[in-house]
Amino acid sequence: MDRSFALRKQQMLEQCQVRPERVARLPAELSRFLDPFAAQLSNAEQRRHALQFCEGLLSNMNRKNTEAIAYEHDQDRYNLQHFMGGSTWDHGPLIDELCRQVGQRLGEPDGVLVIDPSGFPKQGSQSVGVAQQWCGRSGKVTNCQVGIFLAYVSRREHVLCDFRLYLPEEWAKDRKRRERAGVPRTVKFQTRHTQALEMIVSRGKMLPHAWITADDEFGKVGHFRQDLHDLGEHYVLAIPSNITARVLDDEEIPRCGPGGPVARPFVSVKSLRAQLPDTAWQRIDVRDGEKGPLHVHVAVVPHVQTKSDRRFLKHPEVLLFTRYQDDSGVRHDDTYLSNAAAGTPAAEFARVISAERRVEEAIRRAKSEAGLADYQVRTWIGWHHHQTLSLIAIWFLLCEMLQGRQSTPALTVPQVRQMIARTLQRQWDLLHPEAIANSTTHQLERNETSRFYHYKKRKRLPPLRPEQRR
Repeated sequence: MDRSFALRKQQMLEQCQVRPERVARLPAELSRFLDPFAAQLSNAEQRRHALQFCEGLLSNMNRKNTEAIAYEHDQDRYNLQHFMGGSTWDHGPLIDELCRQVGQRLGEPDGVLVIDPSGFPKQGSQSVGVAQQWCGRSGKVTNCQVGIFLAYVSRREHVLCDFRLYLPEEWAKDRKRRERAGVPRTVKFQTRHTQALEMIVSRGKMLPHAWITADDEFGKVGHFRQDLHDLGEHYVLAIPSNITARVLDDEEIPRCGPGGPVARPFVSVKSLRAQLPDTAWQRIDVRDGEKGPLHVHVAVVPHVQTKSDRRFLKHPEVLLFTRYQDDSGVRHDDTYLSNAAAGTPAAEFARVISAERRVEEAIRRAKSEAGLADYQVRTWIGWHHHQTLSLIAIWFLLCEMLQGRQSTPALTVPQVRQMIARTLQRQWDLLHPEAIANSTTHQLERNETSRFYHYKKRKRLPPLRPEQRR
């Protein structure tokens, strides 16, 4: 092996060393971490249940639902089930506290708010909001619930901050189903776009940001883009290729209704992509990935007017085309619209577009490491309580990872969860912190060795993990 690669491999493995004392204090750190959230609850019993439920979400149980967590703590399940599905504690103040902490810990002035729906497949028809809907998890229309999530993405990390349960119109109009599921009378039917705007307005000030981004379910809706523009937000939103647009002259004002002839007609953005010369494309390195550096090709058409739902938008937009290959070699061609200021660099657009893709990772991480989808509740309150505590649990793991990277730069969220899960086991006294630290070190070494050879295969020297500073 080349000497430079051998040295880099040694350096990477040195970044995997976990200290036993770090492992030993994790349970106490979790209790301390939950204090500001527990302070939003009304009594000591609720605060105790919140700690127990979060411990269960971070455990190694296969199914992290209320009944399983209660039995793990050797308790009768009814008290914990009542706390989650019957007690009327307000989850809103806990989400406020979460957003405040995220803004303080991860906040950057040019941070990105990302909106993304996520499906939860379900059987039967009694779980609140369940209906035949598109479920990204299954890749098809199926019986599921759909949550609309707000994530915060900065250069430091990315995490889910807020959510809404989408209540289909058939549910909103069905009084009996609403009563059985405990849907409050004040809850009316809202489109997903309205729910997204509600989260941006209510939580956006707590999360420093310069951009809003979302997939084409949101981007294709002209009035959603117009609403964001009217709120003074800058957006980069994915759109389908059948959206029509026309290129404006530099000084041309967008038309808001029918009139005389125009210099250029409306055509599909797919046609505009096909007309681009090769010189229009710029290659931009976005960030270092686990399997090598990630890059994207971007082409910018700076001044267009779009038409959606037979409506003309009042403001000019920037049309963005991207193409990239994923790890399996599949090429992706995507299209976006933005209301960014003239002269915004293509590299900045690429950064925001990359942030839009991080939300899927954030959702997967919450589902796999903090039981986001492991609930067995049917009620409105139960669903919101479970989602709230799951988001708090994954935020704890992320904070511990960032803290732990001061001494172990290779530390990951899954390994933090494994460490705390093992310390929380009932037989934890058989698992000395030193043994858990050694086991975690070995797992991190395997991860970094895999990353090393992915880069080496591409004849690239893998970057070291940056040490986290206070």
